Amino acid sequence: MIILSAHIGGHDMTAVVADDYNILSAVQVERVSRYKGEKRYEYLPDMLNEALSVAGKTLDDVEVFAVARMEFLRKYFYGASMNKRVLFRSKKKLRKDYNRARWLSEKYRKVKCLDYKKVIDARELMDDLGLPEHTQFFDYSHHIAHALSALFFTDWDDALLYTADGGGDWTYYSAHHLHDNTLKTFYGGDELALCEKQPYSSLGLAYSYMTKALGYTRNRHEGKLTGLAAYGQPLIYNELEKHFTVEEDGRINSDFSSDPAMQETIASLAKDVKPEDAAASIQKLLEEFTLRSVKCYLKRTGSRKVGLAGGVFANVSLNRRIAELPEVDEVFIFPGMGDEGIAVGGLYQFLLKRDGLEHWLAQRKRLNNTYWGGAYKDDVPNVFNALDINKITPSESVEDITSTAARLLSEGAIIGFYDGRMEFGPRALGARSILASPVDRDINNSLNKRLERTEFMPFAPVVLAEDAADIFEVTPANEYAMRFMTITCLVREHWCEKIPAVMHIDGTARPQILYDEDAPLYAGILRKFKELTGLPVLVNTSFNAHEEPIINTPMECIGALRNNRVDYVATSAGIFEHKNTDL
Repeated sequence: MIILSAHIGGHDMTAVVADDYNILSAVQVERVSRYKGEKRYEYLPDMLNEALSVAGKTLDDVEVFAVARMEFLRKYFYGASMNKRVLFRSKKKLRKDYNRARWLSEKYRKVKCLDYKKVIDARELMDDLGLPEHTQFFDYSHHIAHALSALFFTDWDDALLYTADGGGDWTYYSAHHLHDNTLKTFYGGDELALCEKQPYSSLGLAYSYMTKALGYTRNRHEGKLTGLAAYGQPLIYNELEKHFTVEEDGRINSDFSSDPAMQETIASLAKDVKPEDAAASIQKLLEEFTLRSVKCYLKRTGSRKVGLAGGVFANVSLNRRIAELPEVDEVFIFPGMGDEGIAVGGLYQFLLKRDGLEHWLAQRKRLNNTYWGGAYKDDVPNVFNALDINKITPSESVEDITSTAARLLSEGAIIGFYDGRMEFGPRALGARSILASPVDRDINNSLNKRLERTEFMPFAPVVLAEDAADIFEVTPANEYAMRFMTITCLVREHWCEKIPAVMHIDGTARPQILYDEDAPLYAGILRKFKELTGLPVLVNTSFNAHEEPIINTPMECIGALRNNRVDYVATSAGIFEHKNTDL
């Protein structure tokens, strides 16, 4: 059964195409529109078509359309006064009508029912998208989707699933327990979505308001605060902490009467301290209260495995604290932990409803990689043979490419790496990465300048699987998460002076553990670099300039080369440089 699962409306819009349990493609809208944090409804058709094209499918193949309970154009709700006309023919028209979007979850609250047939004309929506008559409509729960995205890619028999974010379906958290082939929800299930009012208790929202208070963009720059926090002291933590409580059952509450009240309080407190101290304070608040809540649920369940999802768990320092709890044997953070991930979880929510838990659990598998985007394999040789692009490798052999790349990296070159299908989620995992040697801490400043970035954290390392435990503090609790660069860990003392470019100020790093079978060319370059220098580590940062999405197509890759973002580009078709090095 071909399933098209989408998160439409709001940030992190995403489309996923699957053949039953097998994901065929996953495309984030920003990588189609080329606007960071894209959420404009007008790009919905482009996103869906891109995901289907990558999967080798068309709209006519879709049998199920699963969608989050997010924003829909007003015209699709029963009782709407808008003229019922097709809007997807004109992006200009779509842009105008998006201002009239309404939340499906909000309508559910008003009618006290989760039956989409009572509030929305799903058939008209699917007609406008071009989906065939036989397509089944399914709407999924935000936080249950988050939880299932983490659970599906494990082999655990007993687990705590915990989600947290800035809010979805009027819910900020959820906690679930897998035990004896049953899945019990403690908090954050569908019934909560119908409640009239919940406490304004989101730690994720508080973190985003501090992001805004310090002059950054909400839902985009929270990672900057995580890095900045290492340079400060939590001077206003006590004032922030007064507003939050953790109940005996694990729920997080606050005394804020509204979101604006939370925002005003945080902004007021931030004015009195340095930015790094404000960042350290909100980081401590997030860590301390999340840990208290998670520990409550661990005690209630007796589970020693923890699955995490939701935008809060983009915070790699928090994830490390959870993995280091003595009660935890293993932690897994779904790599698309933000709202892009609910399109994956929504797919598995549909399949859970269709097949039942016992069958669903039997289909699970550990995740090796998230290379679910487009490859543009046929376009690469043609595009990279452009007139002003010079191929410097004598052949397209793996030996020539890996050896040349390793030599250039050892000489201090910055290489953009473009190979295979694009990775899904916010982390660059070797399909669209920038590589550099880790021996010089100054590489961070020079590369940030070329990419027009302002970062407070050193770049992340990529390390070969067989070398990871020698260099980093790899444990059974954090190893799985390290495949996807979703957690920090300590750098072992005898390596600290050898790889300063990938070390944080507190002696930690955020590594990607790399296996040859997942990305052979990527691993091959690292292996050759190790043979040449004795270092089994490279800098790996995302292949994009500041405020741009990670590059997607070969033409975008060449643009980075022409604009001097990188010195060379390495692909399976060879290594290339810009002929006019003065430009």
